[in-house]
Amino acid sequence: MDARDDALTVEQAAEAFAAEVAYWREVRGLAKRELARRMGFDPSYVSHVESGRHKPTEDFARRAEEALNAGKAIWKRWLDYETAKAPVAPTAVVPAPRRAEQPYATGSAIVVEHDAARLDYDGHLYRLTMRRLLRNTGSEPITRYLIRISVDRYPGEPERSNAHYREHPLTWDELALTATCRGEAMRWQAKHDRDAFKEVWLLFENEQGRFPLYPGESVWIEYAYSVGEEKWGRWFQRAVRLPTEHLAVELAFPAELDPAVWGTETSMTAEAAPLRTAPVQREENGMRVFSWSTSTPALHARYRLEWRFRARPEREAKQGEFR
Repeated sequence: MDARDDALTVEQAAEAFAAEVAYWREVRGLAKRELARRMGFDPSYVSHVESGRHKPTEDFARRAEEALNAGKAIWKRWLDYETAKAPVAPTAVVPAPRRAEQPYATGSAIVVEHDAARLDYDGHLYRLTMRRLLRNTGSEPITRYLIRISVDRYPGEPERSNAHYREHPLTWDELALTATCRGEAMRWQAKHDRDAFKEVWLLFENEQGRFPLYPGESVWIEYAYSVGEEKWGRWFQRAVRLPTEHLAVELAFPAELDPAVWGTETSMTAEAAPLRTAPVQREENGMRVFSWSTSTPALHARYRLEWRFRARPEREAKQGEFR
């Protein structure tokens, strides 16, 4: 969420901060106890912050940002929290403001009616295609939508991952990001551009004109990008950041690799546990496709699918999350 968004309450900002810490801890593959050790805190304190029992502090935010190397994402959530706590100074005469764009994230007008991810792997390259049916339940037109791309090749080894991505950073050319809405190409604009982490605004416009999502409307958007296996790896995680009615994931691997897939679910109040339903598999033109879905997932829940190729020796590289 944009730091200038004044729609956040203190409670929402604190919840968003806790979810951001939990998200990056999961991305880095760290248990709460290990994160606490690296931050110099008691393990129970990290647990209390993630569960919302303790409110965030500046010291905690700085240490978490440093320990998790979150590309300033955790620090930004702390600034959002501080902004939400600040009282609004009264003004005598307020000029008529420009109509504000509806915020896009938690507490905003967007509801995701359907969220479908398909990850295709050809033996060397991963191509992720995301399709989302968005509904504007607010009173203002929506003109942009934020997506996040992050990778972590060596979960649990942040120093090693950092060194790897300093030497081999994600590039826009290799991502080959495309996005469409109503059959129209969408322009996009980088918000954060780091070696292993990128945030991108998808704009409801292109060179020919604008096509905002108006109140009461629903629309499908689709975006896709590619990452080589040396920067991706054998796990894929979906984080629920907006109210979502249905979430589905498909993983398509060459059948000759004899892939096996399993998954876990993590919420704000529970550690990782096996998915409640198993992925279903089918054969499709030489590919083995694994499908999994859930309805009305909890906000801030994270669903992680992992795999191995039984016909190919396990490689050391494991890595990150694209959403």
